[in-house]
Amino acid sequence: MSIKSVAHINLRGAARQALNFYHAVFGGQATLVTYGDGGMPHDPADADLVIWGQVVADSGFCVMAFDVPAAMPWDPGQNAYYVSVGGDSADEIAGYWARLAEDATVIVPLAPSKWSPLYGMLKDRFGVTWVLNVAIAPTGQVNYN
Repeated sequence: MSIKSVAHINLRGAARQALNFYHAVFGGQATLVTYGDGGMPHDPADADLVIWGQVVADSGFCVMAFDVPAAMPWDPGQNAYYVSVGGDSADEIAGYWARLAEDATVIVPLAPSKWSPLYGMLKDRFGVTWVLNVAIAPTGQVNYN
């Protein structure tokens, strides 16, 4: 059996812009379905909002997003989640970082860390916190029993 876990970002009216931005950063294919496309707008003003969207790249990157409709409560919270991207090479991670950093707030500058050859954290223009690092195998074993 196999499963896949994907970050699903909930936004208020910015899912289309966010998914287009992530598509520009990571490449791949972007797919968007609006409330109107799905015949589901409870409020006609929500018809052009995204009810389901994703970006899937050949690299394995995948992120989903949707617009929380006006009738539903939405609070982005404080540090409610991070989207973590681990790559094999510093060049790959630095490239993603450079594009995600446009109009972003850098929380931890991209640099070597004790646990990764390259690590950084930023909050993008949509309020999503991204953690990027060069993935390496753990050096120790943790026993949870």
